[in-house]
Amino acid sequence: MIHIIIRPITRKELQSMTAEGFGDFMKAVVDIENGIMAVGGDLHADEEAKLLDKGSKQMNLWGINLHLQKNVTDFIEFDSMINIRPSDNNRSRGVENMEIQNKIRAIVADLIQ
Repeated sequence: MIHIIIRPITRKELQSMTAEGFGDFMKAVVDIENGIMAVGGDLHADEEAKLLDKGSKQMNLWGINLHLQKNVTDFIEFDSMINIRPSDNNRSRGVENMEIQNKIRAIVADLIQ
């Protein structure tokens, strides 16, 4: 089930959302314009579609993985097929722009306490 996180939640709450998923990590898509994220999908593309249905713009959506057992510095992995955007100068599965990475980190820090 895909959840859209708009208010802060705890790591414990987040972990309960992954009970049937990938175990120690979960896929997430962050909307850097609206400061929200979708979690719990099998694919980043599923979460992206859910956010698009809710009014997000594709240019603001970035896929990440959240490693729930790791510390804050290793918690976020910037890796998703939806991040490949040659027209936006992002030619890899990662997030190449450090400014965007920092926005993602700040949003995740605000939403996951």
